[in-house]
Amino acid sequence: MEKYDIIIIGAGPAGSTLARIADNSLKILLLDGSAAGKPCGGLLAPDAQKALARFDLTLPKNVMVDPQIFSVKTIDLETKKQRWYQRMYINVDRKKFDDWLLSLTPPNVTVEKGTCYKVVKEKDGFRITYSNKNGETVDAVGNILIGADGANSIVRKSFFPKLKTRKYVALQQWFKEGETAANPFYSCIFDRATSDCCSWSIYKDGYIIFGGAFAPKNCRKAFEEQKSKLITFGLPLNDPVRTEACTVLRPKSMKSFCLGSDNIFLIGEAAGFISPSSLEGISSAINSAVLLNDSLLSDKKNKHKAYKRKTLSLRMSLVYKNLKCPFMYNPFLRKLVMWSGLMSMDMYRKKKDR
Repeated sequence: MEKYDIIIIGAGPAGSTLARIADNSLKILLLDGSAAGKPCGGLLAPDAQKALARFDLTLPKNVMVDPQIFSVKTIDLETKKQRWYQRMYINVDRKKFDDWLLSLTPPNVTVEKGTCYKVVKEKDGFRITYSNKNGETVDAVGNILIGADGANSIVRKSFFPKLKTRKYVALQQWFKEGETAANPFYSCIFDRATSDCCSWSIYKDGYIIFGGAFAPKNCRKAFEEQKSKLITFGLPLNDPVRTEACTVLRPKSMKSFCLGSDNIFLIGEAAGFISPSSLEGISSAINSAVLLNDSLLSDKKNKHKAYKRKTLSLRMSLVYKNLKCPFMYNPFLRKLVMWSGLMSMDMYRKKKDR
């Protein structure tokens, strides 16, 4: 049975980043359980671009997909109102993006494909039990345990009380674009009849993705109802070729976060770090990994106190994003904002010949 200085469960942007920047003298196990696709629009928002830019990383060409679009169409299904807003996103293949980050890990990191199903605290550290890619049961022990395993973190569930935050089910389907599809666009969709959160549509290399976050109860019914409404807008959302689903968190207060204790640390969405307004989580995943690494290096006697102090601004900024939510999710305020045209773009339409 292998023993490690640090065991990181979860090899998304948070886990891969921490494994890459951690002290190279440490023996690290990074457990990658990403077998299935995760419902994610795969757009790198400016905050995520900035988080990557701090490492002077260059995004490989094969990670990016077509088309690259510089505006978002906001659709209110209740009022049928539409507005366009300029946004500087980068359209990426999310799986290839995660694989690229994972490929940057140094030699002191052992990357294992597998699903962790048991974590326990022992006298000399922590023991995890996981099923590897060959279906074999493997045990490993480590001095420090890091939960970077998302909204349904087994690390958080095993050691800490239930997280005081809102939970949704993110559902996403892929459709072949087809020759008669409309001009490609990104959209942010609101429909209070089916969800008090947002949905999205994105074009990627010949496919259209439609996804959204829905209350757990009757989530699939709400998803299908909203999808049928979008078909009337001209989106070809028939005959899906792939369906993905997962839990997504939506923090509301400082009690919505869990940082860990007793040599257990949580980063990324496992800690609750995700935007409550846009559900963007890549930037917070990367930034929380950086803050934890700084904490481990700067204060080896009181690492948890250092991590709590260093993440204060991150937690506050995510809570403050709730102030933006009424203007996005309250139907009356959203109607006023869209009616006013504030910050929107007037789209150029060529006049037809008479």
